[in-house]
Amino acid sequence: MAARHSLDCSHIPFAMPEEKCTLYQNWIHLTFMHWEVDARKLESYLPEGVEVDLFEGRAYVGVIPFTMEKVRPRMLPWVPFVSTFGEFNIRTYVVKDGIPGVLFLTLDAQSRVTCFHAPRSYGLPYRHAKAAVKVVDHETYSWNSVRSNGGESLVGTARSSGEVLQAEPGSLEYFLFERYSLYTSHKGRTHRAYTHHLPWNFTTAVAQIDVNSLLESYNLGIEDPLSPQHIHMSSGVEVSTWSVNPLEVVQ
Repeated sequence: MAARHSLDCSHIPFAMPEEKCTLYQNWIHLTFMHWEVDARKLESYLPEGVEVDLFEGRAYVGVIPFTMEKVRPRMLPWVPFVSTFGEFNIRTYVVKDGIPGVLFLTLDAQSRVTCFHAPRSYGLPYRHAKAAVKVVDHETYSWNSVRSNGGESLVGTARSSGEVLQAEPGSLEYFLFERYSLYTSHKGRTHRAYTHHLPWNFTTAVAQIDVNSLLESYNLGIEDPLSPQHIHMSSGVEVSTWSVNPLEVVQ
């Protein structure tokens, strides 16, 4: 059956949904910061049937401050002051049935609408925060987030330090960036949702992290939450997403 959308999926290594997506959004002004972690530290966060995805035997956790822009359902317009907001997430990398994806430990976001709706509709662990990314110049982003309940924070800046690249298949960057699904536990079952965008354009970067109690609040065994091992920046991508769907779990 032909897909009922016109999206180019030729770069995605598994079949995408044939029906049209449910949401449009842009992810802009992103800083990707990654730490290597003990895979065993992640096991308590995994939905049933989902496994930690490893790169050359190593597990990774990413902290990613960025701006969600023009979030809107398909066929509806975006709403000023509602559809664009700061989001700071912590994610790791997982796989099920050969389909790699991301698993979010938290998504701290400025939008109260999203923080109310997304956990109930998708099982995503959104938490409200005063979160914002500022573009200092085209090579520098600053970010500041404070969670409303608990005060967990991420404060710092990042500056581009290289030319614009796309990830080569088999590279660490490809493993970290080229993810087109997410997994979540929703209503007692493991779910998957698909995400479409073109391949990432990114640069290497340097970062100055002043506060990272956001990452420290999770028991991941990271010795220095102010010093990520890998740092990248991207101006962003246009994104289409589908709703979550329950998966069969083999006992």
